Amino acid sequence: MYNPQLETFLCVAESGSFNRAAEKLYISPPAVIKQINLLEEGLDLQLFVRTHRGLALTEAGKSLYQDAKYIIQYCKDSVTRAKNAMQESENMLRIGTSPMTPAQVLVDLWPRVQEYCPNIKFQLVPFDNTPENAREILANLGRNIDVVAGIFDETMLSLRQCAGLEISREPICCAVSVHHRLAGKERLTIQDLYGENLMLMRRDWSHYVDLLRDGLWKNHPQIHIVDFSFYDVNVFNQCENNNYVLMAIENWRYVHPLLKILPVDWNYTLPFGLLHSPEPSPIVRQFLKAVEKVAGCRGKVRG
Repeated sequence: MYNPQLETFLCVAESGSFNRAAEKLYISPPAVIKQINLLEEGLDLQLFVRTHRGLALTEAGKSLYQDAKYIIQYCKDSVTRAKNAMQESENMLRIGTSPMTPAQVLVDLWPRVQEYCPNIKFQLVPFDNTPENAREILANLGRNIDVVAGIFDETMLSLRQCAGLEISREPICCAVSVHHRLAGKERLTIQDLYGENLMLMRRDWSHYVDLLRDGLWKNHPQIHIVDFSFYDVNVFNQCENNNYVLMAIENWRYVHPLLKILPVDWNYTLPFGLLHSPEPSPIVRQFLKAVEKVAGCRGKVRG
């Protein structure tokens, strides 16, 4: 699926030397050097500057390093999806799962859902949280993945070209490092956030987040808002490393072990539910109707 020399390249780039990379890869240094030479020749690029002090990435090497991890993970995910497709049956529901879109809510509902559709089996399909995957998976629900549990609104559904079944309204919470001054609290007031850097998704991502943003901007200018563009584990790392406060929901409590998610005394919420194709298959439609009955859903929202 991809050139295995890319994994050697990543190891060398992160190790800083051929010898250290060879130890991690359990091969000889000459074998590592040969693979890097072949990769450079095949790509017609110089990836490393070799000096007596060690190795340094060239500009071309830095660019390839940024993309190589995604290329490798994407190829591995493609193989997983292909295997899932080979194993699927007409009664198999494929549930996408990632750190930001955990499938636990569906696992909890499953015993009662099966009372209404005992013929359906489900399969968890893991995927990596990247902007590229968000675009591809959500725009093509029903192809390799049938449903994904997550937060959404009309704006997001239109952007991602999918539909959603709202199960609940989740209170907007705040995540803080376990070492943060607020981590000792069980619940926050808005005043607790004065002087803090609060990380919010960029404007126009969600109508509900924009309501929170505008309310804070108008009534609580003591809170400094920091914008970001995509929810992934790196954003949680940034929150923890910089001692920021991050807008979150309770369902993300297991995303980062060093962050604590706290409820806040405000009335801001986000729709949470199941993302699916605008034209779901009969098996997905049967499943969605069962979830509506079991969870007492608020109804469908379409982009």
